[in-house]
Amino acid sequence: MKRILITGAAGFLGSHLCDRFIKEGFHVIAMDNLITGDLKNIEHLFKLENFEYYHHDVTKFVHVPGELDYILHFASPASPIDYLKIPIQTLKVGALGTHNLLGLAKEKNARILIASTSEIYGDPLVHPQTEEYYGNVNTIGPRGVYDEAKRFQESITMAYHRFHGVETRIVRIFNTYGPRMRLNDGRVIPAFMGQALRGEDLTVFGDGSQTRSFCYVDDEIEGIYRLLMSDYTLPVNIGNPHEITIRDFAEEIIKLTGTTQKVIYKDLPQDDPMQRQPDISKAKEILGWEPKVGREEGMRKTFEYFKTLSKEELERTEHRDFTKRNKK
Repeated sequence: MKRILITGAAGFLGSHLCDRFIKEGFHVIAMDNLITGDLKNIEHLFKLENFEYYHHDVTKFVHVPGELDYILHFASPASPIDYLKIPIQTLKVGALGTHNLLGLAKEKNARILIASTSEIYGDPLVHPQTEEYYGNVNTIGPRGVYDEAKRFQESITMAYHRFHGVETRIVRIFNTYGPRMRLNDGRVIPAFMGQALRGEDLTVFGDGSQTRSFCYVDDEIEGIYRLLMSDYTLPVNIGNPHEITIRDFAEEIIKLTGTTQKVIYKDLPQDDPMQRQPDISKAKEILGWEPKVGREEGMRKTFEYFKTLSKEELERTEHRDFTKRNKK
């Protein structure tokens, strides 16, 4: 039985990856310090013999006894609310955490896949974004702690690959959604759906003309799985190329939820990207992958999940309001 370590395992994507690799017959070692993750996302796996969980911060030395075939490094705050609250931890997990896990991969002779992000492209001057685009990032802006953590993560990963011969893979993840997203994580889909469920108006930042491209979680996990099992070592975009403006997306959410709220507008956060759309030509060619779940189907499944949350979970949701944090 192949053994795989998944960091950030109690988070949104990490927990779905645990499910996928259990299904594929792996022995899954889950690791999370729960700074943004939640054990309820993986508690259904605790009874399984081929699943184990370690409560650990990967910015400290990481030890896993026994052989290890694969590592998936998904430990990181991944939403604006999180990385604006804990900027130092965000930088540390991208730098120290990645260094520790690459060292573990070298020691165990394991293949490691690093979770990068479309945020390495910053506010892009190229559209759609290809893997060859170097990005347009403000290193000292409030979002820089996340963007630069991920850019450094890619650099040190390629250094370990070239200098030490470690088998590495890099996935650049674009906006992903689905069950187990946190309502209080500040990203647009849970923010809109949380507001709809609480009977609040939907908050759009700027004039709503900025675009996003949303990929359903099952499609994202499939792309990640295929990349890990491939022979390709350079970064690959995994996301849905179907683009929509935030203004139009808010109207879609109102229609989906059957609510009567209106859309209200607030100032755009500093360095918020105006366009986000992946070029997935490499994923199609190298992995034979492209998304299958349409936005209407995916959003319906996601909304059904959010409707199961308790009133207490809905009420403790933080509002995605960056205006105070970003005042100069």
